[in-house]
Amino acid sequence: MVKWLIDNYSFLIETAGMLTGLIAVYLQVRQKVWLWPVYIVNVSIYIYIYYNSRLYADMSLMAYYLAVSVYGWYNWLKGKRKEENNNLPVRKMAKKGILLMVLIEIILFTVMVLFLKFLTNSTTPYRDALVTSLSFIATWLLAKKYIENWIVWLIADVISIELYIYKKLYPTTVLFIVMCIMAVIGLISWNKSYINQKQS
Repeated sequence: MVKWLIDNYSFLIETAGMLTGLIAVYLQVRQKVWLWPVYIVNVSIYIYIYYNSRLYADMSLMAYYLAVSVYGWYNWLKGKRKEENNNLPVRKMAKKGILLMVLIEIILFTVMVLFLKFLTNSTTPYRDALVTSLSFIATWLLAKKYIENWIVWLIADVISIELYIYKKLYPTTVLFIVMCIMAVIGLISWNKSYINQKQS
């Protein structure tokens, strides 16, 4: 038994990452504040996984996730714009905000590609940079509880599936297939919440 655990250590760690990721996304769809501490556990696991897979941009994203998870946890608990049930309401971005988000994405992607190509031994600089930069944006939108976070997550998740198949990270691939489905469910669910808020 001990030998099996040692031989399959990496697979078990990745499976733990997959499971905590699924739990976090489920809590996100349900707008439960407990998604943030679960994300912190998930992020810690994936720092190890990405380091071993030489996905350095994704690994650097984890430090950002930790910081934003603390902020998101605080904002969801203490945010000023409350609903009657004491939850932070779902919001939609203004057109100016969307344009700014696209501009920031282009800048982040460009900087990350240059970093990965010239300062690391990354084997997938473009895909790694694209997933990472999109995830930066999506995490911030989630912390602010903008409904558009689901659209950005969906794009990042689709690209991630191909990347993780290429890297032979199969449990993580399964996680991101499920996350694509959950992103669609989350978008529909949050949109209903947004409509109900407007009506009330």
